[in-house]
Amino acid sequence: MARCFIPVGWQQAGHLALVGFALLATLATTRAGPATQAGMTAIPAGTYRPLIRSQDEPAEISVAPFWLDIRPVTNAEYLAFVQAHPRWRRSQVSPLFADSGYLSDWAGDLELGPSAPVGAPVVRVSWFAARAYARAIDKRLPTIAEWERAAAAGFTQSEGAKEPGFPAQVLAWFTQPTPQPLPAAGSGRPNYFGARDLLTLVWEWVDDFNTAMVTGESRGDSGLDRNLFCGAGAAGIRDPSDFAGFMRAGFRSSVRASYSVPNLGFRCAQSP
Repeated sequence: MARCFIPVGWQQAGHLALVGFALLATLATTRAGPATQAGMTAIPAGTYRPLIRSQDEPAEISVAPFWLDIRPVTNAEYLAFVQAHPRWRRSQVSPLFADSGYLSDWAGDLELGPSAPVGAPVVRVSWFAARAYARAIDKRLPTIAEWERAAAAGFTQSEGAKEPGFPAQVLAWFTQPTPQPLPAAGSGRPNYFGARDLLTLVWEWVDDFNTAMVTGESRGDSGLDRNLFCGAGAAGIRDPSDFAGFMRAGFRSSVRASYSVPNLGFRCAQSP
């Protein structure tokens, strides 16, 4: 049946327009929660204060607004990626880009199995693989500054360190063994910016992970500030009480791009 259009008088049309504008204004002022975009949440501009820095490094780094995945990438999503890109399947990936542990919790190249539930975060993926996945969907890995900016938020306020009980909840994660299999990604409580599971599910790759403490292979890094690894390094520490931050910095500096760790996954970011 053809659509039927009913003429509207100028006065009625003007009234409808005013109603429409009023409705849009109401929605704009009463929207609950952060803005989202296809499974991502908006992280506003802010600053990142490095936990450990040398005297030549800035105390604060400006972070431009960006989009961040609400939850880590899942096994199901990564399975779709390796189906479309055979070079990243477990049996075909180059040893230069992933070690022998790559996707070893999967039952096969294209079979997840009981150790890798569909909705659980994908782990045992290298930095090279995570970056390839992000590029395949026109995204990227977040930087350290971006990731830490998003993770610094508590559940009810933008500065989690000032939220009663929040630092203790973050620290509690370190005292628990990694559950096997992992729970579903995104099942945790959203933080102030709308991101889930940043601090309580798995470690996550960031794009510039290898700049956490060193800039390259330490034996050949002539620009390395040795004071970071002796007593003098305490002068460059921003907050000695931030144990979780020290753990993240230490972990990032201990991995290589080809490593596939049992509880290391990733999520993607995107610039506006």
